[in-house]
Amino acid sequence: FLGVCGDEFSVLRSPQSIVFRDGSWPIPGERIPDVAALSMGFSVEDDLSWPGLAVGDLFHRPRATVLVTVKGVDKLTLPVKGISYPIENAVPFSLDSVANAIHTLFSEETPVVLQLAPSEERVYMVGKANSVFEDLSVTLRQLRNRLFQDNSILSSLPLNSLSRNNEVDLLFLSELQVLHDIASLLSRHKHLAKDHSPDLYSLELSGLEEVGKRYGEDSQQFKDASQILADSLQKFADEMFNLYGGNAVVEVVAVKTFNLPLMRKTRSILQSSQSETENPYNLAYPYNYNYSVVFNIILWMMIGLALAVIVISYNLWNMDPGYDSIIYRMTNQKIRMD
Repeated sequence: FLGVCGDEFSVLRSPQSIVFRDGSWPIPGERIPDVAALSMGFSVEDDLSWPGLAVGDLFHRPRATVLVTVKGVDKLTLPVKGISYPIENAVPFSLDSVANAIHTLFSEETPVVLQLAPSEERVYMVGKANSVFEDLSVTLRQLRNRLFQDNSILSSLPLNSLSRNNEVDLLFLSELQVLHDIASLLSRHKHLAKDHSPDLYSLELSGLEEVGKRYGEDSQQFKDASQILADSLQKFADEMFNLYGGNAVVEVVAVKTFNLPLMRKTRSILQSSQSETENPYNLAYPYNYNYSVVFNIILWMMIGLALAVIVISYNLWNMDPGYDSIIYRMTNQKIRMD
């Protein structure tokens, strides 16, 4: 298993085909997808000079890679400890390049590729994932309804200080329900975990971040949610590892906030001290004074071109070749002279 605790990249347990060296080498946040690609046997554009990942068995690569991104916490204490690496410059990243590589190299074998962000209702499925996870809840309404079913995690999960009547708590619990459902649905298709095509799972969880905003990071609710999430992630890792016969890599990235790219900001002398309020109704931006000018120029130009085409077409259609065309006129004179 692979885990990233807070700003650390921790190796809890990994297959024999992957070798991670013990050391406190920092890993750049933007190179985490490259680590996933190299561990699966794919090449990357820029060489990764990170000594934490050594060359393993190239002929026995992991059959699955799972990356779970947890937002809103600077350290996530998992039940199992292992090798840890600090993360340097935690910027937003995605596994789109890895998914494209899998889809290109194994398009005929239709591997399972699932990318899901429950809180944002963002889902991407490729290959056999469409049939395996067709019953997976992906929208917020589906997640809420799934929690109140008989076989949901609410019947077995100790909520402690969390409440079933709070929307923020339900959002956090619904993400845990997604983890449980992914492993449950995949267990019904165990033959997919034994094929030769590698599978990819990328999940983004932001429910814990919302719990911290709602109650505060020093609250009992946030502490209970962090512990419940850590236990759920460990259980999810165990299930995925067993489903793939001990040949799966599970990565967990936990970051408090992502570092956005630096932007140069300027302020005008005549700028108002009060900032403009955002438009809550997502209306279109107001047009400036040049809009009517440009609109009239384009409109009348198009009308003029259309009329010109109609007039020219009408004259060509009613043209007498013998009198109106110089080509036929010269031909007739030459015939008469001959």
